[in-house]
Amino acid sequence: MTIDTTNEVKAIARYIRMSPSKVRRVLDQIRGRQYREALIILEFMPYKACEPILKVLRSAVANAEHNAGLDPTTLVVSQAFADGGPTLKRYRPRAQGRAYQIRKPTCHITVAVAPNVTD
Repeated sequence: MTIDTTNEVKAIARYIRMSPSKVRRVLDQIRGRQYREALIILEFMPYKACEPILKVLRSAVANAEHNAGLDPTTLVVSQAFADGGPTLKRYRPRAQGRAYQIRKPTCHITVAVAPNVTD
């Protein structure tokens, strides 16, 4: 299987309220797979991260279909990664008047699809 990265089309979801490490474990499962296969995997995985990833994957395929004129049946997930976004900082009251910082991480999810070229 050869992936044509010159026709690569991507979609990005920014500021997703989820830890990047939790998103990466799901992205590792779909990277390099056919679009239909990736859809099935995401539908049945029990993780909360599957929902925004599924949305980004569908968006990338829609971009490929409408903007680049590619056939969705030939598409492969060529790139899938999650970068860390800004961290929301909140404070929680603790014993003896102290404040305890709570970090709420965000991430940016990028999914790129490219046509599968058979040689």
